[in-house]
Amino acid sequence: MDVDSLEHNYVHQTVLPNLQPAAGKRPLLRLAVDEAHPFELEAYISSYSGRTYIERLLHIMPLCPPLAPQALQLAIAEALKGRDTHLYRLIFHTYERVRQDATDELPELSALATVDQAWLDETAARNLAERTKLEVELKTYSSNMIKESIRMAHRDLGDFYRADGESSAALKHYTKSREFCTTSQHVLDMCLSVIELLIEQCNYSHIATYVFKAEAALDSASTVRTNTGPEAPAGSAQASKEKRTAERERVQTKLDVAAALSHLGQGSYEKAAHTFLKAGPVKGLDEWSGKIIAPGDIAIYAILCALATFTRPAIRTHILDNDNFGMYIEQEPYVRELVESYMSNRFKNVLDILERYSTRHSVDIHLLPHVTSLTNLIRNETLVLYFQPFSSIRLDRMGQAFGWTVDEIEQQVVTLIQSGHIKARVDRQNKILKAKETDERAALFAKAIKSGQERQAADRKLLLRMRLQQADLIVKQPKGQQQQQQQVHGYGGNSHPLDLLSGEY
Repeated sequence: MDVDSLEHNYVHQTVLPNLQPAAGKRPLLRLAVDEAHPFELEAYISSYSGRTYIERLLHIMPLCPPLAPQALQLAIAEALKGRDTHLYRLIFHTYERVRQDATDELPELSALATVDQAWLDETAARNLAERTKLEVELKTYSSNMIKESIRMAHRDLGDFYRADGESSAALKHYTKSREFCTTSQHVLDMCLSVIELLIEQCNYSHIATYVFKAEAALDSASTVRTNTGPEAPAGSAQASKEKRTAERERVQTKLDVAAALSHLGQGSYEKAAHTFLKAGPVKGLDEWSGKIIAPGDIAIYAILCALATFTRPAIRTHILDNDNFGMYIEQEPYVRELVESYMSNRFKNVLDILERYSTRHSVDIHLLPHVTSLTNLIRNETLVLYFQPFSSIRLDRMGQAFGWTVDEIEQQVVTLIQSGHIKARVDRQNKILKAKETDERAALFAKAIKSGQERQAADRKLLLRMRLQQADLIVKQPKGQQQQQQQVHGYGGNSHPLDLLSGEY
């Protein structure tokens, strides 16, 4: 894998695309925050910590300019707890750019906060001293050729560069430590570190590679611990086994969440839903909870992807009857109302909930690129489910059920008919949607006739083939090909029975 291709640039990825769109592209995305679209910034951001906390605030600033002053102060307070001076400066830069592009008047930057130059100088000096120390240790260990010490030195340097915001250098040292791993546990730790870094970078395409490597290392590490464990009394052995099982479940939960994020980021919504829903208990997230992702996020991602792609029986089996996933849904109560409304045919309420929490969904770093697609898929599915029991229905009645005008519902229905999701016709004069009537008896006879014609054609080819063989008009295959064919099909002869049906006669 090309390490340089994974380099993370905070300015371009989290801020500038939303602030300076190219000429001719769609206007800047602005999210509404009002009574119809409630969003409490402090309640939302309290679920996160560390770099994720700051990056999400930087993501929110250009999307919700009225919240930018509050986000600025929260981000500065969190940044002062870390050691990333570049990220600290970026907070001020982001607010200034948002203020310049905002249509509403925002307070001057100087009225809200000033750059703490003393902290910058002190932190930069501390970072330089720490980096020099770690690099010297790495050189020393490399000279002594102690593999375990070299691995730990690369790991420590990776952790340092990650905390300092230099993701490319961090990834370089994490991947370099792989050469000096002597156990499966070491490989697993390395993969988890890389996965965390890739999630922070939103580099979804590479996550799956390291999840696969981590799962292989986890299986190997679990086998080794089981086979080499010391003999102990029955009670102690049982406790040790339970501890190993719990540890494996924690790691597997993280890997499932990472794989699901990879599927979501690449638009594979059904795979993402299945993988999110099989994640272990909330406590299995361990230090990832808040640092990488919040449990409430998992509930939202899984439910939206499931409603967009699952059938009703699958939703009932994997969500409503899944006690384990219920712990995630408890983090976001409105998600349960969304599922229950969908299952009880209250489709207008489903669309109202999606609209009401559209701001909450769009401020999420991982979910923003997919909010529109998921909402459209869910809306289309509700229309299909609503029409299924009817042979014909008036469009004004459908409009009342969904809270739309006749023209809006007609436009949606026509789109679904053109895409093949609804097999019906629209009577525009009378504003009626009529299902296409299928003559089941005629369809059955047509299928039987087609099958008979296909069998007749196959028999005709077989008879012609037999007559050609009797007249010795068949070109025999070379001996080498005959032997190869015998090995593949497991019997002698010039041809496989299926080959007799090939060709046009």
